[in-house]
Amino acid sequence: MSLKLYVDLMSQPSRALYILLKHVKYDKFMPTLVNLAKGEHYGDQFTAINRMQRVPVIDHNGFILTESVAIMKYLSRENIIPDNLFPKETKQRARVDEFLAWHHVGLRIHCAMYFRTTFLDPRITGTQPNPKTVESYFRRMENALQDFDTKWLGRGTDFITGNSITIADLMAACEVEQPRMAGYDPTEKYPNIAKWLPMVREYFNPHYQEAHVILNKVVAKQQKQTAKL
Repeated sequence: MSLKLYVDLMSQPSRALYILLKHVKYDKFMPTLVNLAKGEHYGDQFTAINRMQRVPVIDHNGFILTESVAIMKYLSRENIIPDNLFPKETKQRARVDEFLAWHHVGLRIHCAMYFRTTFLDPRITGTQPNPKTVESYFRRMENALQDFDTKWLGRGTDFITGNSITIADLMAACEVEQPRMAGYDPTEKYPNIAKWLPMVREYFNPHYQEAHVILNKVVAKQQKQTAKL
């Protein structure tokens, strides 16, 4: 059965699913790029696939599914994601589900909105962001990162749900990477994130690095421009 994944690697959950399917070496996996910057997700062709006009989306031999967490749960039930990354044992699975239920509003939205307000929207509209709006999203992001650093990490285990890495770590890592494009690196302020993130990157390499090539190029370009000031 073929598995087509519609993604834009500037999208955090897109990167997580792309890395995951590359890592597990699912040989029927076919990535299909959707360029959000060019508005391809608003076109009739993609809207026919996902009425919500978002990525990621999978087409698993004709079965179309949206929303990254729902996709991961489905891929686990289809035995495409191995048990070590998404455990089937009830209590271990519950710990992963617990984080996934929290992260969308607890971490993702805050990192994403700071990135969007300070980096993405100004490039799309050509206008500078409102300083009060930026400050508001900055505070929310830092509160979220503080909660993640102290309430999910730093509890005596290497990873979010214990000493074994799971998809919870991959999802969170892709979110934490996003504000780096806006000039904010969480590893510089939060010690548990600084310890944890390199381990996640290493575990999923080389595919983690591959999925973050564009992001890292943006970061490197900004650092070079800053150094000239």
